[in-house]
Amino acid sequence: MSWWSDRRVGPALGSAGVLVLLIIAGMAVYVTKEAWPSFSANGLAWFGSGGDANVQLAEIFRSAPPFEYTLRAWPLVYGTALAAGGAVVAGLVLSILAALYIVAFAPPSITRILEPVVRLLAGVPSVIYGLIGVLVLVPFVNDHLISTERKESVFYVIQLTGQSLLIATALLTIMIVPIMISIAVDALRSVPSSWTEGALALGANRMRVMWTIGLRASRPALVAGAVLALARALGEAIMLAMVSGGVIFSPNLLDGPTFFFEPIQPFAAAIVQGAEGITVKPFGSTLFAFAAVIMVSSVGLSITGSVVRRRLRKFAA
Repeated sequence: MSWWSDRRVGPALGSAGVLVLLIIAGMAVYVTKEAWPSFSANGLAWFGSGGDANVQLAEIFRSAPPFEYTLRAWPLVYGTALAAGGAVVAGLVLSILAALYIVAFAPPSITRILEPVVRLLAGVPSVIYGLIGVLVLVPFVNDHLISTERKESVFYVIQLTGQSLLIATALLTIMIVPIMISIAVDALRSVPSSWTEGALALGANRMRVMWTIGLRASRPALVAGAVLALARALGEAIMLAMVSGGVIFSPNLLDGPTFFFEPIQPFAAAIVQGAEGITVKPFGSTLFAFAAVIMVSSVGLSITGSVVRRRLRKFAA
């Protein structure tokens, strides 16, 4: 019997699929097991506010038996949500406009250039963006956008150095937009041409046709792209560790425009910056707790995205 027969290939592929699921399940169990001491010691208060999280992490790192696990991680939750959420919202707008141009308005010669460039940008390592942020954007923001008066207005609360929510969100947006553009372009091109041609024949202009028909039919794919981009943003670590400020802090909306120049520290960046202490029992458990939150968030996003896509398909037909 040939090695390529259905009787051999089917079980082999099934075994490979089961192996992948077992590896993922094993990772999830291991991360949850390592993170449990931190969650069990704090309960739901782990996600709340109270005290200085920077000081709390330092105390966790220095603690000896009985270990100290007290942590109020709200600033980390808040920073992660601000950076990732802001990047996805901005990226969704930019990707839709770019995809509409590529599919409906760009000349073929421009399209042949734009699409490979978009795919190339999607593969650029995050550390490159981080270097650009540290060497170019952060000094520019510090020297030209943050005035001395602005720095002095929050001096006793936090120091403004240019490493900020603004830079973190801007670079995250640049990183995830190519992925979202690629998905949006493929989705718009999959819309049956008879739908758009019929609307054009009735006298509607091209932008109105693409906006009301193309985007409406493409909504399930756009949701999938947004979910994928958000998962990428939640897990981004190296670039954020370089440009977000490295300080656990909750930017205050009441500070006005200064809000955008205040530092943050998302979960993934905190894991990278604290990686050297992962062998210290209480501190390592805390870092695994950060990882567990990212993991559960990604799973929740995937499930939510699947549900939303199924509902939107009813209105796309």
